[in-house]
Amino acid sequence: CVDRKIYPSPLNYYRFPKSVCVSANEVICHGIPDGRPIEDGDIVNLDISIFYNGYHSDLNETFFVGNCDEDSHRLVKTAYSALLAASQMIRPGTFYRDLGNSIHAEAVKNNCAVVTTYCGHGVGQLFHGPPKVPHYKKNKAVGVMKPGHVFTIEPMINLGGNGGDKTWPDDWTAVTRDGKRSAQFEHTFLVTETGCEVLTARVGTDRSCMPPYDPAMFQL
Repeated sequence: CVDRKIYPSPLNYYRFPKSVCVSANEVICHGIPDGRPIEDGDIVNLDISIFYNGYHSDLNETFFVGNCDEDSHRLVKTAYSALLAASQMIRPGTFYRDLGNSIHAEAVKNNCAVVTTYCGHGVGQLFHGPPKVPHYKKNKAVGVMKPGHVFTIEPMINLGGNGGDKTWPDDWTAVTRDGKRSAQFEHTFLVTETGCEVLTARVGTDRSCMPPYDPAMFQL
């Protein structure tokens, strides 16, 4: 970051002590990097946010470390598919509250649950701002998409039927209540006149849409 004149947005944000969130296995989000070795069979989410030329951006992906079990593959695919389904709704005139319906549908059909505590958000000159973008059905989010809106969608999906979470004493690390694994994907999106632009798309990919799920993209 220093070499590229970029500031890591999480560092010192409400006293978050590190430059990136690293959330493994049952950690839902906001994991603080520590000395625990990453092991074969882990799933690890990296949440990377930067501040550059006066603007923030926000991105995260969940990765397979070595040989992961079938439940982990199902979970990670579900989290990606939930974000993909929501992204396909982005266009002028879509209500923000409607995104949660498509995310919920992807989760439940794969025997997974949506974490309701955290939501997507507007991003730009502020790290977090309006609109709020809940990931669960029957939410009461306010607002309709218009060209120029920039925001994140970042569904957190737990294995099984329990979308509950609890926070460790460090006041940051959120984990599943039942100890089962959780996965997440996130992009920063721009609403265009006809759809969306994926501002945090990988280099060389089509920025007008997310690509179909391919587990090889997330295999370490």
